[in-house]
Amino acid sequence: MPTEEQVMDALKQVYDPELPVNIVDLGLVYGVEIQEDKVQVNMTLTTPGCGMGNFIAMDAKGRIEEIEGVKEANVEITFDPPWEPSRMSEEAVKILGGPAEY
Repeated sequence: MPTEEQVMDALKQVYDPELPVNIVDLGLVYGVEIQEDKVQVNMTLTTPGCGMGNFIAMDAKGRIEEIEGVKEANVEITFDPPWEPSRMSEEAVKILGGPAEY
């Protein structure tokens, strides 16, 4: 059975095409649920109007499905709660060059 750590490591390989930061460090991943060989990820985008949402979700799904033991992955995008810069990791803040409290 895959672990949450494996899933999060896979998601760290997924980048918002408009930013040089992965979706985990951006704070876009809200939750991971694993039931045997199925993985459910709830995530958000930096803005509801982000045109790259489907691309990011499909990239995340594909990376998760590469993990040994995963037969199915589902990535659901939600805007509840809305994303805010304070969700970013310290590393993301350094990369983007500013404080998390814009």
